[in-house]
Amino acid sequence: MGTFRWFCLVVSIWLVCGTAHAERRMALVIGNSAYKRVPKLANPTNDAALVGGMFRSAGFDWIDIKTDVNASEMRKALRDFGQRTRDAEVAVIYYAGHGIELDGTNYLIPVDAALETDSDVLDEAVGLDRALFAVEPAKQLRLIILDACRDNPFAKTMKRTVAARAIGRGLAKVEPTSPNTMIAFAAKAGSTASDGSSRNSPFATALVERLPTPGLDLRKAFGFVRDDVLKNTAYQQEPYVYGSLGGDDVPLVAPKPVTTGPQANPEEAVRRNYELALQLGTRDAWTAFLNRYADGFYADLAKGQLNKIAAEEARSAAAEKARQAEEDKARLVAERAKKADQDKAAAAAKAAEDARIAAEKAKQIEETKAAAAEQRRKDAEAAVAQALADKQAAEKALADKIANDKAVSDQAEKQAPEKAQPESERKVAAITPAETPPGLSSAEIAKLVQSELRRVGCLAGNPDGDWNTASQRSLTLFNRFAGTKFDAKLASFEALDAIKAKPGRVCPLVCEHGFKADGNACVKIACRAGYRINDDDECEKVRDKKPVVTREDARKRDTERKQTEAEPAKPRASGQIFCNSAGCRPVRPGCHLDALYGQQAYARSGSGVGTTEVCN
Repeated sequence: MGTFRWFCLVVSIWLVCGTAHAERRMALVIGNSAYKRVPKLANPTNDAALVGGMFRSAGFDWIDIKTDVNASEMRKALRDFGQRTRDAEVAVIYYAGHGIELDGTNYLIPVDAALETDSDVLDEAVGLDRALFAVEPAKQLRLIILDACRDNPFAKTMKRTVAARAIGRGLAKVEPTSPNTMIAFAAKAGSTASDGSSRNSPFATALVERLPTPGLDLRKAFGFVRDDVLKNTAYQQEPYVYGSLGGDDVPLVAPKPVTTGPQANPEEAVRRNYELALQLGTRDAWTAFLNRYADGFYADLAKGQLNKIAAEEARSAAAEKARQAEEDKARLVAERAKKADQDKAAAAAKAAEDARIAAEKAKQIEETKAAAAEQRRKDAEAAVAQALADKQAAEKALADKIANDKAVSDQAEKQAPEKAQPESERKVAAITPAETPPGLSSAEIAKLVQSELRRVGCLAGNPDGDWNTASQRSLTLFNRFAGTKFDAKLASFEALDAIKAKPGRVCPLVCEHGFKADGNACVKIACRAGYRINDDDECEKVRDKKPVVTREDARKRDTERKQTEAEPAKPRASGQIFCNSAGCRPVRPGCHLDALYGQQAYARSGSGVGTTEVCN
């Protein structure tokens, strides 16, 4: 039994060692298409199957193909692959799917990632450093191929927890620290790659076409891949390789064995010169290379480099032309805006000038009106002063005449008998009331007083010079509200001066029933439908089934009531009937019906019927 166990142990060790020694080239292929939080990608799973098949055809010893893996599955696959590469010569990782760059660090995104905030990237995505750690143990070649430079939808919806944190477009540039390490991007750092309109992406299609070429150095192979992708994408996508290899060729597939003896490679010098020109990357370098090597494979590559430089120059020229066009457009827009501003300023200045001229004209008109008003005021004052002077002259003349007449009368009294005295007194009496100045008649003075009374609101009629009862009543109203005591029967200059001294209305405005005062005028009171004007000139609602009592009805009713109260009730003649709850009967002798209630009685057989019987 012990011998058998020892034999099994030896066989197991031999199998493990033999397997480890056989697995010299290993590849891990991952393709993520079915993302849960963003739209699905069409090609990554197809690209993973295509590239995995290429590794099988190339004779790789161990290949692991993973599709639509979540974060934990991706980390486990990288951990297992890192353990296997400890004895490998070549380790390759191919990843197709979404990737993101955050603060200069690249991350591969599993299908279950949400990435709602930028800090979620650290927990939900897998860093590219983790893939580099997995290929680190390989001895000859460490290769990572990333077809993950697609336009990333996570970056558009991701919330920033730190405003200064940068989220790049595509993936960031990588500089591997380990020797013999290459990282191939489907597009140059900072740019995006196309997912392709067919079953596979342009980058994956070029990879399976160029990498399996036996004996082809990887640097040349990726150069061919670059040229193919540029051509197939109309120079919109340019793959890029970061890292470096040694001087010896490093093919992914070993060259086919030769049956003859070793021969010198005639293109070795051409290759070295090509690499020197590639390092310079200028038009002069490639022109010098083609002057020496006009034909051959490397000459075609050099021509492609010149075409690339020409395309870049054309792109730069087009960009410069577009920039110049944008500057010209912006300049024209600025000039138009400046002209528009100038036109607006000119229009505003013209409007201001027009407004100034209009204001000056209005000011001139106002000054003219003010001067005219001042002249009218002066003329009125002059007229009043002249009238006052005329009045004083008339009063003086009247006084002189009275004095003269009195002197004459006194002289006559001395000379004539006493019976002539009454005639002299009658002359003086006839002269005394004549207070009218010689310049104005009594009718003219009355008209002036009426006009002033109308101005202060005490006279409703028009001035006509007839000092009638209405005019006397208006002067009486003026005396009441102005506190004066002029004789209302006479229109005098003293009353005229007192009325003129009042600047505004003196007598209050009194309106008839149904009208109300509005300033210096009476306007009719208007009530809405269903309302009427009451005795207090207010609108009140009309009550249904009740007669509307007008002011005339109320006045008539009050007159009847006063007459009834003034006349004592007298016994009525026989034939009056008194009615109550017990029935009706004739009024008893010596009794009569109450006169107040008799107003509400009705006639029955020509006799009044009341509700109260009063007996003496």
